[in-house]
Amino acid sequence: MIEFRIDRRSGVSTYMQIVQQVKQAMRLGLLNPGDRLPAAREVVEATAINPNTVLKAYRELERDGLVEGRRGLGTFVTKSLSSEATTGDDAPLRQELSGWMDRAQKGGLVVEDVDALYVAVRDEHYPAEERS
Repeated sequence: MIEFRIDRRSGVSTYMQIVQQVKQAMRLGLLNPGDRLPAAREVVEATAINPNTVLKAYRELERDGLVEGRRGLGTFVTKSLSSEATTGDDAPLRQELSGWMDRAQKGGLVVEDVDALYVAVRDEHYPAEERS
């Protein structure tokens, strides 16, 4: 089950943080077709956000064709965004990245340094006009 983490200082709207976290969990294979998202009530209890915010996020995911609401049952994942070959725990790229993270941490980089370096290199390889 996914557990949402809301960063009120991020500048990203709360509902969009939920949408992004669901999509990330789907890409990583943590959420798969048939899995139920937490009920709005559960998310509200865990994060102290407005229930309408959760419902707005779930509606956006439904519009994207990623989830489906079933009356009285909940909201369920309908698609997979993961590629086990590239995102699974044993995937070579993930293992290389994990090794790089170990070296970065041992080299004294803090998370903000890693984030900045990642974004700079990502932008070199994936220009903004190529990203959705």
